[in-house]
Amino acid sequence: MSQTSLFQSQSLADWLSYLEQIHPKTIDLGLERVGTVARRMGVDRLPGKVITVGGTNGKGTTCAMLESMLAAAGYRVGVYASPHLLRYNERVRIDGDLVSDAALCQAFAQVEQARGELSLTFFEFGTLAALWLFRQAAPDVTLLEVGLGGRLDATNLIDADVAVITSIALDHCDWLGPDRQSIAREKAGIFRAGRPAISGEPQPPASLEEQALLRQANLLQVGRDYRIREVGETWCFDGLGVSWSELPVPVLPLVNAGTAVAALLSLGLPVSREAVAEGLRAARLPGRLQQVRQSPGVWVDVAHNPHAAAYLASALQRQPHFGRRLAVVGMLQDKDIAGTLAQLEEWVDVWFIADLHGPRAASAAQLAACLPASAQLSCHADVDSAYGAALAAAGPLDMILVFGSFYTVADVLAREQS
Repeated sequence: MSQTSLFQSQSLADWLSYLEQIHPKTIDLGLERVGTVARRMGVDRLPGKVITVGGTNGKGTTCAMLESMLAAAGYRVGVYASPHLLRYNERVRIDGDLVSDAALCQAFAQVEQARGELSLTFFEFGTLAALWLFRQAAPDVTLLEVGLGGRLDATNLIDADVAVITSIALDHCDWLGPDRQSIAREKAGIFRAGRPAISGEPQPPASLEEQALLRQANLLQVGRDYRIREVGETWCFDGLGVSWSELPVPVLPLVNAGTAVAALLSLGLPVSREAVAEGLRAARLPGRLQQVRQSPGVWVDVAHNPHAAAYLASALQRQPHFGRRLAVVGMLQDKDIAGTLAQLEEWVDVWFIADLHGPRAASAAQLAACLPASAQLSCHADVDSAYGAALAAAGPLDMILVFGSFYTVADVLAREQS
C-alpha cells in the first residue's frame, strides 16, 4: 500500500499491517530515533500528571487499579498498555473507553508525517501515537505502562511525576541481563531526580536502591516506607501519611493494589479513602485470573514466567473446586518454559498442550519435554484444539486453567466471546 493511499485509508488493519513492515527489527531498544520524532510532534511532554509503571509482572493490574481509583476520585485518566488481547484499541484508554479506530488512524498518520526518514518499531510507532492522543485529550493523569525494561523503552521519553516498579524477576534476559541485579538496573531507568519512585518488590536487589541514589530519586519501598496487611476479608495500608484499614480486597492481586495506592498518594492530587475503596472494588483487567465459564469453571491468566506462575498457583489454591484440575497451555520459546510449568505441576491433573504459531512460538513437543514423564498430557496443533479437548474431557465440577501467553489467553477469550 502506498503512503498516499494509507493516509486516505480508514482501516486500522491496514495501518497495523504497515507498521509491522517498516522496521527490520521487532525490538530495537534506544531513545534516539523515537525521541527525535517525539520532539518533532511535540509529544515529549504531556499535560497533567504522569505515572510510568515498570516491572516484570503486575504492570497491567497496577495501572488498572490506579485508573479505577483516579476515576472514582473524579479525575480524567489516560492509559497506555501493552500487549493487547483481542483488539489493538485496548492499548489506549481515555476516560475508561478504548479509543476508536478513526482516532488511532489519525494518530498513526501524525506519526508517519513526523518520522520522515527515521524508521520506528511497531511499539515505538504505537507509543508515539498514544502520546499524541493523550496530548489532544489532555487527561488529568496519564498512566504509561513500560513495554520492555525501562531505561531504553519508548515510554521513558516522558519525565514522569511518579515512577513505579511493580516486581523484579527473570524475564527478557536476552535484553535486560542475566540476573535480578541487572534487570533492576534497567527497570530503574524510569526514575527521575527529586521525584517519587515506588518499589512494590518485597525483596529488591541492591542495585535498585543504588540506582535510586545515583539518579537522586525518592525511593519508597514496600515493607519500609509503607506496609500492606491482609486482615480477614479486608486489608490495611499504612504509610505515606495515611493509615487506612478495612479496605476492600480487590479481584486483582493485593500486592499490586498496595503499589497502586502508594503511587496514588505520591502523586500529589487529593484522593479520599472512599474513592480508593470504590476504585479497588470496581477494578478489573481482562486475562488476569478471569473466570469465563462456570461449569466447568474456566479461568484464564496471561502468566508466562515463573514469578507470575507462582502467584497464579497461590491464587488458585484459594479457589474452591471439587473435581480435577486441567490446564491448557501454549508458550513462547524465549520464555522460561520449564520454570513456569514447574510452578503449577502439583496443581494440574491433566495437561492439554498447544502449539503456538509465529517466529517466537514454542511447540507442544517443547512444552511436553519440560514436564515429568509421569504427567498426563496430550499435544494439540493449536490453542483452540487444546481448549476444545479440555472442555470435552472436563466434568461439571472440574476446573480448567488457561495460561502461558497473551496469545493463548486471547485465543480462548475470542472463542468464548464469539
